[in-house]
Amino acid sequence: MIGELADLTDPALLRLGGSTITLAGVIAGAAVIAAAWAAAWVATRALRRARARAVRSAAVLHILEKLIGYGLIVFGVAAALSVAGLNLSSLAVFAGALGIGVGLGLQGVVKEFVSGLFLIFDRMVSVGDYIEFGEAGLGGGVREEGMRGVVMEIGPRAVRIRTNDNVNVLVPNSRLIEQPVTNWTLKGDTRRIHIPFVVGYGADRGKVREAVLAAARASPFTLPETGERKAQVWLVGFGDRGMEFELLVWPTREAVKRPAAMHAAYTWAIADALEAAGIEAPVAQTDLRLRRLFGREGDEALSTLGLQPAPAAAAPGSRSGASANDAAEDLLKPASHEEPEDPDDRGRG
Repeated sequence: MIGELADLTDPALLRLGGSTITLAGVIAGAAVIAAAWAAAWVATRALRRARARAVRSAAVLHILEKLIGYGLIVFGVAAALSVAGLNLSSLAVFAGALGIGVGLGLQGVVKEFVSGLFLIFDRMVSVGDYIEFGEAGLGGGVREEGMRGVVMEIGPRAVRIRTNDNVNVLVPNSRLIEQPVTNWTLKGDTRRIHIPFVVGYGADRGKVREAVLAAARASPFTLPETGERKAQVWLVGFGDRGMEFELLVWPTREAVKRPAAMHAAYTWAIADALEAAGIEAPVAQTDLRLRRLFGREGDEALSTLGLQPAPAAAAPGSRSGASANDAAEDLLKPASHEEPEDPDDRGRG
């Protein structure tokens, strides 16, 4: 009986590369892997909770979460093999051959894993950023070519992005490495946006500018104006329906993450401001000019139809004064040059 128990405590299950694997070693190795997995689960869960409460250090906590999780698992596997009785140095040739086989068979998985590591350490795309790549609709919907949304998680295989419609989309890591990506909230900053609108010909441009700027400044999601960042109104063209303007405004960072709602809110505010100022929205119209009617021209042709000649147009320059030109003012400002970022500062962020 004692002999049988002794055989159970130290039976040689397998001999590989000069190493003897016993039942006790296998049990000890399994216990080490279980302990490493439990430690990784506890550590990553604690860091995930801390990241949910953090604001400025969320990206750093995400990197620590991945490093600690992966590091504990790798350390646990290596320690389990050693406890089980395997001599790791004697398995170098076998491990090399196995690595080549795994690399050929799982090169797609390895590619996504390495791309995920680049995303985590490069930090050009971090958790919480609002990104856009490919061709995405204004509402942030998913198309075959691209999409936009908030980065929720960077995993070993894919990045989880949540759109403004609360749709979670898994995007392969390599896609964010190989394709151009627009990061609307890089370094936690906001961006200037353009809101187009049209008014009819004959409207007072200065009155249009004042009404629209007042509406933009009264909006709760417009940042306070500074010397470098302030709302402006540009006249950008003359269309078939009327004069084409653009409102340039600096919204809050949270508003930038919801472009469809932000665009609709500013458009609504512009419509209300124009209506309050008595400026009508243009409608589609076509002008028809007759040069000759029954052999008669000009006022003589109008008299034939029983119409009165149109009053003479006001002479140019009859307005009260030249309106402010925000585009010219913006063009005359000196260009701002971004200072190179200190690598040490990136590590502290």
